[in-house]
Amino acid sequence: MPKRTDTRDRVVRTAAELFQAQGYHATGLNQVLAEGGAPKGSLYFHFPGGKEQLATEAVALAGANLLDALKAALDAEPDTARALAAVVELLAANLLASDFRSGCPITTVALDAAAESEPIRVACADVYDSWQRAIAEHAGDEDAATTALAAIEGALVLARTRRSLQPLHAVAARLGALLERPAP
Repeated sequence: MPKRTDTRDRVVRTAAELFQAQGYHATGLNQVLAEGGAPKGSLYFHFPGGKEQLATEAVALAGANLLDALKAALDAEPDTARALAAVVELLAANLLASDFRSGCPITTVALDAAAESEPIRVACADVYDSWQRAIAEHAGDEDAATTALAAIEGALVLARTRRSLQPLHAVAARLGALLERPAP
């Protein structure tokens, strides 16, 4: 395993940002290296598995960063719906700041590459599972956590597509009802 360096970390962070905004297929390795300020020869030194390895590590990093924000919100607020609404507002602010280019840090890669790459699919599934577990532990309800996560992810896709934060605000406003009502 190659030694971790600042170059390696920069490349992973840059790839995570580009994959989030552009998707897996639209992001070229030359672009990642150029924007990450890394020499061309460093890619296969640090990522012998190539773009697929880089993508799995970028997904894991981006997922862990959002998990940290999610856990911080859940730790700060005893009410799960309010905590998730705070996370939704954070996602909305990031979406707005990126001019609707950067939605969920995982969805673009999941939709773009998970069907054709088992390592990328597993990396995306692991991230979604970690987010769902955090919500379920706080809410005490696995099904409600699945529903809340799916609603937030769907709202991000709608918001990005419509170039409007309204879907995110609508979901945030309904999270309380969603998490309090038992399924029929």
